Amino acid sequence: MKYHRHLLVEIITTLERIFLDLEHADKAIEKSFKQHPRWGARDRKFFAENVYDFVRWWRKIWFLTGEFPDGQVDPEQISPVQWEIFVATGLLMKDLAAPEFPGMDEKVLKENFLRQNKKLKEAPRAIKQSLPDALDSYGESQLGDIWPAVISALNQKAKTYLRVNTLKTTREALQAQLKEEGVNAEFVEGVPTALMLTERKNVFVTKAFHQGFFELQDAASQMVAPLLDPQPGERIFDACAGGGGKSLHLAALMKNKGRILSMDIHEWKLKELKLRARRNGVDVVETRWIDSTKVVKRLEGQADGVLLDVPCSGSGVLKRNPDAKWKLKSSDIEQLKETQKQILGNYSRMVKPGGRLVYATCSVFPEENQMQVQKFLEENTGKWTVKKEISILPHIQNFDGFYAALLQKS
Repeated sequence: MKYHRHLLVEIITTLERIFLDLEHADKAIEKSFKQHPRWGARDRKFFAENVYDFVRWWRKIWFLTGEFPDGQVDPEQISPVQWEIFVATGLLMKDLAAPEFPGMDEKVLKENFLRQNKKLKEAPRAIKQSLPDALDSYGESQLGDIWPAVISALNQKAKTYLRVNTLKTTREALQAQLKEEGVNAEFVEGVPTALMLTERKNVFVTKAFHQGFFELQDAASQMVAPLLDPQPGERIFDACAGGGGKSLHLAALMKNKGRILSMDIHEWKLKELKLRARRNGVDVVETRWIDSTKVVKRLEGQADGVLLDVPCSGSGVLKRNPDAKWKLKSSDIEQLKETQKQILGNYSRMVKPGGRLVYATCSVFPEENQMQVQKFLEENTGKWTVKKEISILPHIQNFDGFYAALLQKS
């Protein structure tokens, strides 16, 4: 296979933005697409898939290059030639042909790859599964014997799931319409609102998307809003709403009747939610920017239900955001745990007596999940009861990793 040199150069440029400028992988890829509007579908697919794969297998590929014995490298110290060796080795790892970079000896490159590939069999798990030593140790301390299976599942390519907007259509009708538009999708067992694409497609150009018939949302994430069991006419607060995917799901479950207050500390995310709500035909969502602690205090005891999808390590969604594992530090997790504790303690006050609260994360680590809930219960003895917990692990359900607990206020 002959590669277009401009694609390979852009892959290196994008990797530099991800590892040197600390841009999110999806944003860096999107920026490259905007800079190269004349790329065809084949080039875009090759580019995006390889950027994600090179980020996902970053440490393993560097080990296979032989340039760095333990696969750990300071991105600031990588030379232009080493970048080319990295990309060529990454393609060899995927059983693709090595590109013809000027001055690169293909025979030497392949011999070196085969030699390092033999050494890989005896390498530590952190190299084989391509993650930092600290994250590997922490994951093992949190999950014990199942950690190898979890991290292996998180290194798989993410599947694409859609959530059917039941305010406008049904799963069966959406499946049929998408098929007419050349997009094949199948039902997901146990998740009645979900469709899974059988092959990757750009669904944002479909009529079904522009008609508001679906949203992109992982199957595990679709299990969170139903846990709160929101009823038509109730007052529900989505207090860490972000872009509003779960707010829109809540609205559909409530048949667009009642009131949903979607709150977040980032005002720009709430603006995005307004656009999505309009496309979804949702008019019960009101947004509120949390610009001070007073916003939450004024709402004490007013909600029938509160959804807290709190900031977390994102360890459960590493297959979608593989760059996160290279940026996540132990100090970040400690800070996140403190933030989670504060949000749970303060925002839970918005629930009225007898009301419900769902605490959720996209993490697989118990310290962010069950242990946070247990500490909250201990500090509020007799005030709350756990009604249900769900823990989605990627090596079992093949979805993203998610945790959610339903609590009821006494």
